[in-house]
Amino acid sequence: MSLPKIPLAGVIGSPIAHSLSPRLHGYWLSRYGIKGHYIPMDIAPDDLAETLRTLPKLGFRGVNVTVPHKEAALRLADIVTDRAALIGAVNTLIFLPDGKIHADNTDGFGFMENLRQRAPDWDPKSGPAALIGAGGAARAVIAALSDAGVTEIRITNRTRARAEALRQDFGAKVVVHDWLQAGNMLDDATTVVNTSSLGMVGKPDLRIPLDGLSPKALVTDLVYNPLETTLLREARAAGCTVVDGLGMLLHQAAPGFERWFGQRPEIDDATRSFVLNQ
Repeated sequence: MSLPKIPLAGVIGSPIAHSLSPRLHGYWLSRYGIKGHYIPMDIAPDDLAETLRTLPKLGFRGVNVTVPHKEAALRLADIVTDRAALIGAVNTLIFLPDGKIHADNTDGFGFMENLRQRAPDWDPKSGPAALIGAGGAARAVIAALSDAGVTEIRITNRTRARAEALRQDFGAKVVVHDWLQAGNMLDDATTVVNTSSLGMVGKPDLRIPLDGLSPKALVTDLVYNPLETTLLREARAAGCTVVDGLGMLLHQAAPGFERWFGQRPEIDDATRSFVLNQ
């Protein structure tokens, strides 16, 4: 009698050593007593296509995808979800039994689930949203906020052309603000999101005047290192509800884990503590 194959999954990127995903998935595998493995793999861009063809033969059920492969993996997939196509990038691949690659993007899902869990009174339809940054994360956040019924999404970016490109893709509900006037877009915004890397350890500070922040606003930062960024600290002092970025990482990981290992993981304080206490 042949034994069932040990389920394998992992994360591919370059670099990858900094990723918290192996710690998170390893915790869930242990917590639920699943005999599987989740492996970090540093894959060069030139090797991506061959890697994705080979991994299913080695017993992999799928992988998470991070920088710099999120756009290229989309092009290599056989089946792409609508939300991944809209965002133009993927973060979760599922290798199907027939050999096809199914691509999804769960970043927007993770973003929304984090806010719903950490700020249950937040109403996305209560007013305009203001976004800082216009990269791949911003695309996922715009798609998620739009789905949730936000009718005006203000955006600013150091390179204005990137913000204008988002307006082209997502339509008139996206309103571009000049970087030098970024503080003005906070007036009457009820949701404020930093989707840029500004404020992260090793990156420049986020220097936007916050005088226009309403104490009724929810402010969240996708940066989670440090867990409380300067933006969140100053927003808290202004009376705002603040949500850190760690929960987005945890929630975006859950759908992939469930597809690969057959268990929907719980995201609770024990999970947060384990990932933080590395």
